[in-house]
Amino acid sequence: MTVDLGSGPVEYHVEDWWDRLAGGSWMFADGNPAAMAYAVRSAFKGLPIDNEVLYGKVGALGYLVHVSEIAASGQLGAEAVSA
Repeated sequence: MTVDLGSGPVEYHVEDWWDRLAGGSWMFADGNPAAMAYAVRSAFKGLPIDNEVLYGKVGALGYLVHVSEIAASGQLGAEAVSA
């Protein structure tokens, strides 16, 4: 699927919900580069402050994406990521 992480659409490969992979909220992932980048991007984009956050990769780099960003692109709703 494609998402816009700030520099235009990129191919994003979802791995799982962030809290499942990390064992907790992205808000408490102190020092994690993906969580810090997501915190900044979510503040600028006005994303909801909740844990409906996916972890996935663009190439070899990991990124967090809020489900509303994917649903807004028309590719996937939150209910479809309930694996």
